[in-house]
This record gives sequence, structure tokens and C-alpha cells, in this order.
Amino acid sequence: MLLEKEFTALQLELSVKAKNGLDFIAAASIVWTAIAFIWTLPNSPTKNGFITFFVGAATLPLAWLFSKLFRTTWAIAHNPLQPLGLWLNFAQLFYFPFLMFIYSKYPAYFVMTYGIITGAHFFPYAWFYRAKPYALMAGVISVGCLVVGLHTAEANLYLIPAFVACSLGVLGGLLFISYRQNQKAYLSVAVPPEYTSA
Repeated sequence: MLLEKEFTALQLELSVKAKNGLDFIAAASIVWTAIAFIWTLPNSPTKNGFITFFVGAATLPLAWLFSKLFRTTWAIAHNPLQPLGLWLNFAQLFYFPFLMFIYSKYPAYFVMTYGIITGAHFFPYAWFYRAKPYALMAGVISVGCLVVGLHTAEANLYLIPAFVACSLGVLGGLLFISYRQNQKAYLSVAVPPEYTSA
């Protein structure tokens, strides 16, 4: 059974080696900037929403490229908490039936809903990486998308993804600070020997 100190060490290891998931945040920032551009085009919300689906698929390959640039580790075989990160990432897929409903019935609210889902899915990563910025920005992005969406005319819906892109930039900066703090803490604790063998 893991002691609290050992559990903390495993979380800090994830934070340090994955650099708090900064590769995914950088990728998402680019994707949401592209989505903002898409929603400036003189298309119907239905068409822009359709294009948005395909642009969103670029997040994973972009994150892989950033992982090489940032030298982050995606798989830490000896860390029993590591598979949870994948499960947390896949959890957002179960919101997609609701997203599809919005797309088919209320396409003008699609990008707002997509932004809310994106923000909300960050919340558990605050625990996973011991990084409070994830919890803070999950609320900011989710509530912010709702507020902007309810006060934005259909012609200006690009403001929602632009808000998400800017928020992700802020999140990336905060996560880097958190990573440096966790890096120092990680040096002061040891991962339990039974979890360090390959």
C-alpha cells in the first residue's frame, strides 16, 4: 500500500517528466487559434462547426511534435499512475454525444459547447500533475465560454475560440511555473524502489 509521501513522489514524477502536459497545451493553443480563424470565415455555423471537428483532430499529432521539442515523456512504465492520464484524456470523448446534439440542433452554440468541454476536461489534471493551474483555468475557460457565448452575436462567434486560445496561453505559462516548482519538490523526494524498476 502506498504511503502519502510515496504517492506524492509518483505524482511529482508525472509532473516533471511530462512537464505538466505542456506539449498538449501548446498544441491545443495552436488548434484553437486555427478554430478562431475558421469562425471568422463567412460560412454558416454548421459549416464552420464541421470544419472545426477536423481541425481539432490535429491536436494529438501536434502534441507529439511538441513532446519532441520540449523533451517530455508520454509513457512512464514503472509509474502505476501513468495510465490514468490516458483515461482522463479519453474521458472527454463521452461528452461528444452532447456536442453532436448541439451541432445538429443548435449549430450557433457548437463552438461555445466545444470550448466548455475543452475547459472542463482539464480539471482532474490538477490532481494528476499536482498542478493547481489546471483547476483554475478549467473554471475560467468553461465559465468564460458560457459568458462570451451568451453575449456574442452570431457574426462574432470567433471571439469564443479566440478566448479559449488566449486562456490556453495563460494556462501554459502557469503550468510552466508549476512545473519548475514541482521539479524542485521532486528532487527532495524519492520514488518508491518497487516502482522504479523497468
